[in-house]
Amino acid sequence: MGGGPAAAGQRPTAAAPPTRRDPFTLGVASGDPDADGFVIWTRLAVRPLDDDGRGGMPSRRYPVDWEVATDRRFRRVVRRGTARVGPRTAHALHVELSGLEPGREYHYRFRLGRHVSPAGITRTAPAAGSRVASLAMAFASCANYPVGHFTAYRRLADEQPDLVVHLGDYQYEGAAAASAVRRPHVGPETVTLANYRQRLAQYKTDPDLQAAHAVAPWLVVWDDHEVDNNYAGLVPARAGETAGFARRRAAAYRAYYENMPLRRRSLPRGTDLRLFRRVGWGSLATFHLLDTRQYRSDQACGSGYQDCPAAADPARTLTGGEQAAWLDRGLRSSSARWDLLAQQVFFGARDSDPSAARTVATDAWDGYPASRDRVVSSWVDGGVRNPVVLTGDVHAHWVSDLYRDQADRSSGLVGTELVTSSITSGGDGYDSATGEHPWFAQNPNLRFWANLRGYVSTTITPDAVNARFRCLPSVTDRDAEAFTRAEWKVEDGVPGARRVSDSPLPAGSAARRRVPSDAEIVADTIEQETGVRP
Repeated sequence: MGGGPAAAGQRPTAAAPPTRRDPFTLGVASGDPDADGFVIWTRLAVRPLDDDGRGGMPSRRYPVDWEVATDRRFRRVVRRGTARVGPRTAHALHVELSGLEPGREYHYRFRLGRHVSPAGITRTAPAAGSRVASLAMAFASCANYPVGHFTAYRRLADEQPDLVVHLGDYQYEGAAAASAVRRPHVGPETVTLANYRQRLAQYKTDPDLQAAHAVAPWLVVWDDHEVDNNYAGLVPARAGETAGFARRRAAAYRAYYENMPLRRRSLPRGTDLRLFRRVGWGSLATFHLLDTRQYRSDQACGSGYQDCPAAADPARTLTGGEQAAWLDRGLRSSSARWDLLAQQVFFGARDSDPSAARTVATDAWDGYPASRDRVVSSWVDGGVRNPVVLTGDVHAHWVSDLYRDQADRSSGLVGTELVTSSITSGGDGYDSATGEHPWFAQNPNLRFWANLRGYVSTTITPDAVNARFRCLPSVTDRDAEAFTRAEWKVEDGVPGARRVSDSPLPAGSAARRRVPSDAEIVADTIEQETGVRP
C-alpha cells in the first residue's frame, strides 16, 4: 500500500463519479492504535440528515483514495491506497493500517473526485515494553445533542492530547424535543437502522465533535443510549418492546460500527459486537476497554436507586463470563505501570440513604456487587501495581477511593476511580465551593464532586496520573471557556488519590448562584442518572 510523494489533492480519483456536493460532511476519525498502525475512518454523506439514513448517496459504490503522511502538508506520504465503499455499509470506510513506526505522529486524509476531506492527526502506540515518559490522555462521556453545544469537545481538541477515550453515550436515542439551544434531534426515537444512521450522522456534523476526532486517535466503548436507555443484554427498558428488541439492538450495533474508527475484529454479527479489547502504551499503561451493557444480567430491582438485596446474587453479572475471564487474565498477566479500566458506570459505592438502609444505583456496579468483587479480586490477587478505573455515565465529575470490599472501608484501599462529567447531558449544572456532595457523609470513599459539564484531561507518567477535571460554566454558551475545577493525583504504588489544587468558580458567577439545597442536589443527581426525579 506504499506510494510515491504525490498528495491526494494533486490528482483525481480514477473513474470517480461526478460529485457536486462535499461528501466529507461527517469529518474524519482514527482509533485503536497499536505499535505499528491504527484505523482511519470516514463516511460519505452529501445530505447527512436524510431520513433514510443513506446520507444522500446513490446506491452505488465509490472508489475513495486515502493517504497517510508524516507531515501536515503531505509531502512525505508513507501509505496510500484506494478503497471502494457502498450502500451496504452506509458508504463508511475503515482502513486498518500496519507496518508503521511505533510511537510517532501521522497525518491522514481522503479524496473522492475533486473533494478532499479535512486532515486528521493520529499516532501509533509505543512499542510493547518500551519506556514512555508521558501520555496526555483525555476521557469524556455523555453528549446529548439538544441539551447544549459540544463546546467541551472543542476545548478538549484545543489541548491536543495524544489519545482520547470515550466512555459511552456518544449519541442519545430520543425523539425530537424542545431544545434550549434550538438544535433538536432530527427524526423519531431511534429504532431502525435508518434511524441510527441518521442520528449518528447528525452528531457527526457537529464541528466541535469533528475537531475532537481529528486531533487524536480515539478508543471508544458504548453505554446504553447508543441503543436504548438502561437496556441490559437483550432486555429493553420498556417491557412492551421486548419482542422487537433484538432487531433494534442489531441495527444500533451495526450503525455504531459503521460510524466509529473500529478494527475489523469488531464487525457486528447480528445482535453481537465484540467491543471489549486491550490497548497497550509501551510499558507505561494498558487500557482494558470494557462493555458493561451487552452481556449483563437484567437490573435486579429495576433501574434507579433501590434497597435491593436480590442484587447480591453471586450468579448475576455485569460483564458476562467470557469478558470477566478475559479481564482476569489481562490483569493477572499485566506488567504495565498503570492498568486503566475504561468502562461506563459508577464502580465505587454510592449509598443514597443516610439511614441504616443501603440504597444504591441498581444500573451501576453497586447493583452487581459480586461481579465487582470478582474484578477487584483479579487486580488484588494478580498484584496489579496501579489499578485506576475510568468512568462516565453520571453527568458529574467524581473521585472515589476503591476498597477491597466497597462497603467496608477497613478492608483496605486498593485502587482509584476517576469519573468524568458529561459533554452536555444534564445541562448547565452548578458549582459549589467545597466540591462535596451530600452523599459524602455516608460514603467515605467519595472524595470530590462537581456538577458542571466537561471532561477529564490527564497526564500519565511512570510516577503519577495527574487528572485535571475540566469544566465549562455553561453548555448553552457556544463560546464558553474551559477551566480546571480541580486537579487530583494518583501516585505510583499509592492507592487512592490526593488533591493537588482546587479552583471553584467565582462566587458571583451564574453557576455558583444556582447551587440548590442538599435535598435538591440529591434529587438532581438521581434525576440526571435515572431520568426520574424522586
